[in-house]
Amino acid sequence: MPRLVFEQVRIRLGARHLVDLHTTVEPGQTLTLMGPSGSGKSTLLDFLCGTLAPAFSAEGRVLLDGTDITSLPPERRQLGILFQDALLLPHLSVAGNLLVALPSRRGGGAERRAKVAAALVEAGLEGFGARDPATLSGGQQARVALMRTLLANPRALLLDEPFSKLDATLRQRIRSFVFAEIRRYELPAILVTHDPEDAAAAGGPVHQLATNALDATAPP
Repeated sequence: MPRLVFEQVRIRLGARHLVDLHTTVEPGQTLTLMGPSGSGKSTLLDFLCGTLAPAFSAEGRVLLDGTDITSLPPERRQLGILFQDALLLPHLSVAGNLLVALPSRRGGGAERRAKVAAALVEAGLEGFGARDPATLSGGQQARVALMRTLLANPRALLLDEPFSKLDATLRQRIRSFVFAEIRRYELPAILVTHDPEDAAAAGGPVHQLATNALDATAPP
């Protein structure tokens, strides 16, 4: 199972030190990053994805399943990411949104449709394949977005405040679903959040980003 390893990762913006991280995220574990706006949470995700802005300087390595991904182009890093919005494609059905995550192969149509059907069952959305994404509730859209990401077969998962726009009751249910899927697929995951309850639900180590450094704390 893949492990996500940060080896002396340091990120700066000019003279300002944002991130200093040396740790390992185990399969099925979620590392939570917390801190005020501007502390470097999203910057670290950009570094992981290979989209760090030129204004930042970075050093160190990131290894995923033993492979150094630090210099790989973004499309070869095998990272899945969930954002605040589900970002479902409005011109496609629910099933169509899931199919775009699967590689197209000659003669593989039946297999791809079977994988989509299984994903809908797993998400508690059996029979929703033909639906317009606009007709789904916020929680249903969040589940479809997660299953789309998982169908792409990522080796690690990045969560960029994916629960922040959900109401309190729905947030609790979707958190439980997301973290259960992370453990089921045994993926190392990184969660960016401002909410201590998100960190508690993740159940893994928490790193508090201050203005000048990254300080590790005990799990919640």
